[in-house]
Amino acid sequence: MLRFVTIEGGDGSGKTRHITLLDEYLDSRAVPKVITREPGHTPLGKELRRLLFEGGPESLSDETELFLILADRAQHVREVIRPAMKEGRLVVSDRFADSTLAYQGYGRGMDLELLHRLNLVATGGIMPELTIILDCPVEVALARAAERLGTQAVREDRFEAEGVEFQQRVRDGFLKLAAAEPSRYVVVRSDGPIAETRKQVQQIVAERLDARTGGA
Repeated sequence: MLRFVTIEGGDGSGKTRHITLLDEYLDSRAVPKVITREPGHTPLGKELRRLLFEGGPESLSDETELFLILADRAQHVREVIRPAMKEGRLVVSDRFADSTLAYQGYGRGMDLELLHRLNLVATGGIMPELTIILDCPVEVALARAAERLGTQAVREDRFEAEGVEFQQRVRDGFLKLAAAEPSRYVVVRSDGPIAETRKQVQQIVAERLDARTGGA
C-alpha cells in the first residue's frame, strides 16, 4: 500500500496547484488521505514558517534557517505524518526532507552528509515511497512566484529574494537527487500546459497505487 508521497520542486514550480489537483483526483478514487505541507502544517510549524519566510536573505543565518526547518519537520512527523500512516491514510506532502538537501545543501552549500544525518533524526527514519519533482526553468518559475506573491497581503519572499543563481543551484540539486535514486523519484516538467502536468502526476500516483493494491 502506498502510504507517503512528496511533491518537490523549486519556488514557482507549481507544487501547490498540482497538489490541489492531486487531492481532487484522490477524492475521485475515494483514497483516504492527508494533504499537508512543510513548513507550517502544525501549530508550531505556522510560527516557524513565519520566521522562515519573512524578511530578506540576511535575516537568518544559514544554521538558524536549517534548525528551524528541522524543528518543523520533527513536529510534522510526530503530529501529522506518523499518525496518518498508522491509520492507513495516504500522506501527500508539499515538501519534505529532500527540500533541505536541495535548498540548504545544494543551494546554501551546507554539508550534504550532515544534512542526511540531521534529516534522519528529524524524520525518525520515515521517508516517502514516491517523490515527484516538478521541474521548471528558473526564469519561468521565478516569474510565476513573483506574480503569486504580488497578490498576497503578506509576502513570503525570503527565498525568492535569493535570485536566479541560488534557484538554479536548487533546481540542479533536485535533479541530482532524482538521478541518484530513480526508484523513488520521478521528474515531471511543469512549465508546459497545466493539463499535461496534471495528467502525468496523476498517472504516476495511479500506477503506484495500483501496483501496491493490485488494482486495475
